[in-house]
Amino acid sequence: MTRRRPSIPPAPPTPEATTEARILGAADALFCTVGGYDGVSTRDVAERAGVNKALVFYHFGSMRGLFEAVLERYYEAHQRGLAEALSGVGDVRARMHRLVDAYLDFMATHARYATLVQAQLANPDTHALVEKSFEPLYRFIEEALLEVAPREGRAAARQLFVTFSGAVINWCTYAPLLSRVLGDDPLGSPLLEERRAHVRWLVDLVLDALERSEGA
Repeated sequence: MTRRRPSIPPAPPTPEATTEARILGAADALFCTVGGYDGVSTRDVAERAGVNKALVFYHFGSMRGLFEAVLERYYEAHQRGLAEALSGVGDVRARMHRLVDAYLDFMATHARYATLVQAQLANPDTHALVEKSFEPLYRFIEEALLEVAPREGRAAARQLFVTFSGAVINWCTYAPLLSRVLGDDPLGSPLLEERRAHVRWLVDLVLDALERSEGA
């Protein structure tokens, strides 16, 4: 099987607290609170950001454009975190463990984004916005997984992406329910570390199976 290392996108410079950044931060909080941009007005964003309403349109054109910018910022930050995890030294297993750790840590810290994205999937009007931001992240992770998995079949890289991302995302989006059922915070220690060990274990099972398949 041909082994490929994923390309690592460069990290952008740290943004300053500009008017645009304040608007993005305000919109971020409001969109995640209401589960989208339909229930958020330009006035809401402007008031929270402490800017004139006209500046929202000046920087982003429309509320849809602002929502798209929030999604892009989220997915770009997600991809940078995963890229950093893969860029370190170590064998395939070590790098896959770091990938899982970075995915879990990012989602645990940004669980509200996963909920926001899932809410958009129920609205066909916003599918294109989510897809535009999601696809680069998917392609990046698929490229990383092709280092250890085939392109097609039951162990295909695309299947592994869906399996492991689901194992991480559902833990985070179900956290409010799980906290009542399990009697503890799934996003706090020790349950988060238990989840980390579980997903790493699943990764090891898959890697062991792939290695045995190659050996055969």
